[in-house]
Amino acid sequence: MSYTSWRGVVGCIKPTMRPGSCEELIRILPEGIGMIPLFLDIRDSKVAAFERAVGGYEPHIARLAEAGCDLIHPEGAPPFMVLGYEKEAELIARWENEYGVPIFTSGTNHIRALKALNVKRFVGATYFTGEINDIFANYFRQAGFEVLGMDGIDVPFQQVGNLSAQEVYSHIKKAFLKQPDAEAIYLLGSGWRVMEVIDLLEQDLGVPVIHPVPARCWEIQRRLVIRQPVRGYGRLLAEMPQG
Repeated sequence: MSYTSWRGVVGCIKPTMRPGSCEELIRILPEGIGMIPLFLDIRDSKVAAFERAVGGYEPHIARLAEAGCDLIHPEGAPPFMVLGYEKEAELIARWENEYGVPIFTSGTNHIRALKALNVKRFVGATYFTGEINDIFANYFRQAGFEVLGMDGIDVPFQQVGNLSAQEVYSHIKKAFLKQPDAEAIYLLGSGWRVMEVIDLLEQDLGVPVIHPVPARCWEIQRRLVIRQPVRGYGRLLAEMPQG
């Protein structure tokens, strides 16, 4: 390990070849954490495409384990949520046993984040439409949550990064106001660029917002036994609750 990565190295496997969330994560990670990103090239938002994508992660996990990463994070909620809660857990256990490195997915990260904030029921927002949102909701129900909604915004998969944060704010707010009993808002997917409105949503709606990038930073810190709160991106990262 180089001196610049003296607090640990995390290997991340990005599901798509697009900029955005990788840079966002690096900017908020504490000094001393190294990151090695590898990429898949998912371009299709259909269920079948995500089912096929799961097999592409393992060669990258093997490379990152060989590189000496302390922690490996296969990103991308849809491929593993389509796989299912129980099968995902079995796959993670097999990978950890085979490669000897702790592993967490986006889905398991989001479950831990929700539990750390004592959330039992929430409303979700995604940039997908149709039956796949039901699959996402069922994944969390299998994990013991009450999902009050999983509202998708209609945007081409390759263009989600072009949505303005203000458009997404409006979409999320409308979804939440339909479910006033929700204890939190969950945002699925790292493709939309909405870090700037997380605090604003929490302020206006009075509930925590779980966004993949701050949740990722929170769990990386917890896994590497670091506790360095970062303000401006929601309660989870500002308060650093135990997971």
